[in-house]
Amino acid sequence: MMGTGGTIASRQTEHGLAPGLKPEDILNYIPAVKEVCEVHTIQVCNLDSTNVTPEHWKMMVKAVQDNYYDYDGFVICHGTDTLAYTAAALSYMIQDSAKPIVITGAQKPINMDVTDAKTNLLDSFIYAADQESQNVNIVFDGKVIVGTRAKKERAKSYNAFSSINFPYPAVIQDGMLIRYIPEIPCRERVKFYYDMKESVCVLKLIPGMKPEILSSLFQQYDCLVIESFGVGGIPDTMLPVFYEEMEKWSGKGKFVVMTTQVANEGSNMTVYEVGKRVKQDFNLIEAYDMTLEATITKLMWLMGMGDMDYEKIRDLFYTTVNHDILFTKRIEAEKGR
Repeated sequence: MMGTGGTIASRQTEHGLAPGLKPEDILNYIPAVKEVCEVHTIQVCNLDSTNVTPEHWKMMVKAVQDNYYDYDGFVICHGTDTLAYTAAALSYMIQDSAKPIVITGAQKPINMDVTDAKTNLLDSFIYAADQESQNVNIVFDGKVIVGTRAKKERAKSYNAFSSINFPYPAVIQDGMLIRYIPEIPCRERVKFYYDMKESVCVLKLIPGMKPEILSSLFQQYDCLVIESFGVGGIPDTMLPVFYEEMEKWSGKGKFVVMTTQVANEGSNMTVYEVGKRVKQDFNLIEAYDMTLEATITKLMWLMGMGDMDYEKIRDLFYTTVNHDILFTKRIEAEKGR
């Protein structure tokens, strides 16, 4: 079990909740774990997940890699605010793992009388101890969520996380693991990645947005993720500047990925004129059914691989990793056209 801080490890201070419990302290609150598996603990970091950065992801990956062949599974205790980002990032940084890497947390500290932490943590060990479990997943509120498919949709409730555009592969009820989707055994050797390039910015479109912001963002970042409306498009008021910037930076290592502000069902820029024309003119990468968290962290991982031309990045972005994208048939059809 790896401690990284978060609400699950927090204590009340005069300035509010702050991480203070060590992993072994947390473990003492779930004595029933002894009937599930033998647990060793390590403190990777101890911070509010608001402060998590790609550097902390690298620390978690290193802790898993250093101990990979000594243990059957790993449980990472993490704050809920950026837990979905960490789960997505680790899905790209640790691939083809035949051993489970489970990420969990809580909405209330484990030392409180009324808390979800004890159940979430014990459920995580139940899932991690099962021989069929593998790769990166979240266990929270009795549900197993694929690492690339989670989104925090509730700020206070115990059912904080939802699985976006993908079913729950399993649930844990009364200490029993129930699988809905059988795992396909990993056939390749586990791979660890550390290089994550952080030059990614998200622009959430709003009605009436000043188009000049595009020039500033293109100047400062290598990749711009645009959260458009509905199934995707660029407002007419922003088109002149968008075309100018795209043509200016074409072939210079900068690119745009289009996604949607709507959580469920994904984008499809070919539906409306406001999206279809732009996509065809620039062969834009589109996130389709991917979560924003997976889109961002996948781009960080891809750019961390070093210099690649646009087509190579596009092909790798559309290569499925840990169930992160489903619309591969549509993508191949578009590529053929």
